[in-house]
Amino acid sequence: MRVATLEMDVRAGDLEGNLEAVVEGVQAAAAAGAELVALPEMWSTGFSAGLDGSQLTDAEAATARVAQLSGELELAVIGSGPAAVAGESLPANRAHVLVGGRVVGGYDKVHLFSPTAESLAFSPGHLAPTPTLLPSSGARIAPIICYDLRFPAVARAAFRAGADVLVVVAQWPEARAAHWTSLLRGRAAECQAHVVGCNRIGEDEVGRRRMRLRFPGGSAVVGPDGVEVVAAQELLVAARGRQSSRLSVHEIDPEASRRLRREVPVHRDERRERYRAWLQ
Repeated sequence: MRVATLEMDVRAGDLEGNLEAVVEGVQAAAAAGAELVALPEMWSTGFSAGLDGSQLTDAEAATARVAQLSGELELAVIGSGPAAVAGESLPANRAHVLVGGRVVGGYDKVHLFSPTAESLAFSPGHLAPTPTLLPSSGARIAPIICYDLRFPAVARAAFRAGADVLVVVAQWPEARAAHWTSLLRGRAAECQAHVVGCNRIGEDEVGRRRMRLRFPGGSAVVGPDGVEVVAAQELLVAARGRQSSRLSVHEIDPEASRRLRREVPVHRDERRERYRAWLQ
């Protein structure tokens, strides 16, 4: 199975330009034989403060356009963007799983990043990520969003639900790039799963506190043994008026996760009744 990460310069408020960069990147990934493409967190709008109703509508339309593209090119796309939540005044930061021309799965970010006051602009999610089966490869994929990577319970829930590929979409800053790499490898090893991590590139003022951050990319694919998978192909995708996107394509074997789980049955050997007592 070929999976791709699209590192792009997400511009806050530039939905049209962001969508153009995604369309070009997904088309390039399809040409390279990818069956799954991971996009950065909040790829359509960036972390614009105070998204209004029309901006949410535009973001949903952008997601629908990429969903349509997933059907045309016969691949899966995972990214995140703002989405209205019934009964809530603030939108969620929602991961979308796009397959066959439609949204087939989703996950709302549970842990909101307090240093940038993300909780003032978004509602936290309440449900664990659930796997989506990709019929073409038999892989069961589940999304995780950026800061959630620091909280092992999120990835563990996906592992217990049978996910063998975890897709982490992020806007992870350069100052903590070493944490990003370590956590991707750690989650892969402890969940005995492939982890596909896609981080943005560029520089931006993020959130209501307008924190100036640099984003280094550093996207990676890690095998269930915790070892990074070397890219089979890397290329630049031109984008008008912004830093070129970086596309990396990796070859993985979803069956490797299942084999390792049979050899080392971590799921069977867990003692969750003990953990509940400790947490209480």
